[in-house]
Amino acid sequence: MIKLTEQQQEDLAAQIFQSRKYRGLNIPLATVQNLLTQEADKHSSTRALVKAVRHKMHNIVAPYLGDPEYSMAERCLQKAFDKHDPAEVRLACSRLMGAHASTRERLPVLQEFYDAIFSTIGRPSVILDLACGLNPLAYPWMNLPLSTQYWAYDLHQPRVDMLNRYFGLQGLQPLARHQDILVEPPQIEADVAFFFKEAHRFEQRQRGCNRAFWQAVNSRMLVVTLPAVSLTGKHQLADQQRNLVYTTIDDLPWHVTELCVGTELIFCIEKGYGAKKE
Repeated sequence: MIKLTEQQQEDLAAQIFQSRKYRGLNIPLATVQNLLTQEADKHSSTRALVKAVRHKMHNIVAPYLGDPEYSMAERCLQKAFDKHDPAEVRLACSRLMGAHASTRERLPVLQEFYDAIFSTIGRPSVILDLACGLNPLAYPWMNLPLSTQYWAYDLHQPRVDMLNRYFGLQGLQPLARHQDILVEPPQIEADVAFFFKEAHRFEQRQRGCNRAFWQAVNSRMLVVTLPAVSLTGKHQLADQQRNLVYTTIDDLPWHVTELCVGTELIFCIEKGYGAKKE
């Protein structure tokens, strides 16, 4: 077990941020501090501690999922909107979403995906998109009015900046926020919170954290999605993903409607009702 002084914690955080992998992403300091505190009890040397935190950071930042070059992405979006053609905007957004594995898998069924969700939960006026990635670029497929408040939260500052630029081009309020939602859950009151393909990675970060986090989110509905198959397509994951969700909400008075679109399991969770499958 290591007991870190405040100065030691700052020094170790600075060391981790110097890594080429994380330099320029501007990951919140609170994220690294949280990981250092969480892992300190498990290690007897700072070297082992830093190694463990870097491993956790790899899962959180998920560089293996891919990313567009964000300054290029902003230029691409600007050119598309300058043409005043919704088809060009959709094309630009789909190309950018194709750079990230999570949204790329959803592209062939994107309209069906959002139609299925909104036919189940209704049309929201206020959305929280938690650990959003590139999900907000799918706004043209959501068929929502420009009066919709779309709050998007992500750890990557360059991604957040691009999303706010995109929101402005769409005529939406620039409500993307650079925030570690596990350390600081959003307090905005919303109709629905999207938590797409992240719950399993939150479990890797901190086992059992989803229950308290889902309870802390201030929304009437929570839409959690998880992959039914692995990224390689070789492993079926549906049973373990269902187990994750229903274990997380065990004994909570929440009602779940389960959907499946493409290779993505969708759990539409309404708080305040008996947790059961449909």
